[in-house]
Amino acid sequence: MSTIVYGLKNCDTCKKATKWLDRFGIAHSFVDYRDAKPTPEMLVEWAGLLGGFEAMVNKSSTTWRQLPDNRKAAASDAEWKLLLREYPQLIRRPVVVTDDGAITQGFSDNGFKKRFGIA
Repeated sequence: MSTIVYGLKNCDTCKKATKWLDRFGIAHSFVDYRDAKPTPEMLVEWAGLLGGFEAMVNKSSTTWRQLPDNRKAAASDAEWKLLLREYPQLIRRPVVVTDDGAITQGFSDNGFKKRFGIA
């Protein structure tokens, strides 16, 4: 199974997730989405599988708190796509995509054990 971890290279949660995958011998690649921004099509796919654009956003982040209120009130998918392409650091991390079509967001030891079938 091919696994791609999307996140930020300096994010502690992303580092924990990739170290966990290394520890359990799960081959993966890491994509920093500041360097390789998700395409609008990827964002739509992720939003569809993760509960919508609003569910994808880390609203406790400094970036979110510093946005003007009119940007936080994205009302359409097009506005969300623009916002997340402009500020990819708003996306909750990490986003883990496997070739079976499964997409998950965030990291926890138990969550990853369940996700990757580790007892």
